[in-house]
Amino acid sequence: MTFLNFQHEPNQKLRAEIVNTALKMNARGINHNKAGNVSARIASGFIITPTGVAYEILTTDQLVAMSHDGVTDDTNNGKNLPSSEWRFHHDIYAARPDVSAIVHTHSIYATTLAVLGQTIPAFHYMVAAAGGENIRCAAYATFGTQALSDLALVALTGRNACLLAQHGVIACGATLDSALSLAVEVEVLAKMYVEALKTGLPIPILDASEMAVVIEKFRTYGANAKH
Repeated sequence: MTFLNFQHEPNQKLRAEIVNTALKMNARGINHNKAGNVSARIASGFIITPTGVAYEILTTDQLVAMSHDGVTDDTNNGKNLPSSEWRFHHDIYAARPDVSAIVHTHSIYATTLAVLGQTIPAFHYMVAAAGGENIRCAAYATFGTQALSDLALVALTGRNACLLAQHGVIACGATLDSALSLAVEVEVLAKMYVEALKTGLPIPILDASEMAVVIEKFRTYGANAKH
């Protein structure tokens, strides 16, 4: 693999936030062990969690910076390789200038639906939190492949989250906090939907016009909140 010297980009605070986000994924029960990954955009590309490192022992210098061309930085002297899923992180950032952070999880209920190849329909208005009238499930492709990345991009068209068949969840945001929050929300919705399916009763679905109203309201939701 070819390495580039990014001159040790001054992103230590962001690196700490990435590690903290990875820890929060597991602490909040939406990810387990070494599964999943986290990244954030930087001027030269993005920083991503490494492959095969347990989050509880993950340090900021083990994170891997990658360029817009998908080339790995050499600031960790090649000690760590990027997550095996770096391709869809790279491609999402290239296609979506509105996205600055990505959280990928293997949360239980959302992944249960993904195993079944199920889209989450508008059974609840909060589905609109992902940006549209449903949360799509991308077709299956082997992890870490360009094929998976291509399918994920299609499922994310007009959305900030999607399921990956027989795999897990991708949640995107303008910040690490917003991406993590959306990943949590997708799991909550997935659990609700699975529980509703268990009843065997017909599940009412909100129509497109109502979801359009909700999506519009979400554009200003929390806009006056103080941070």
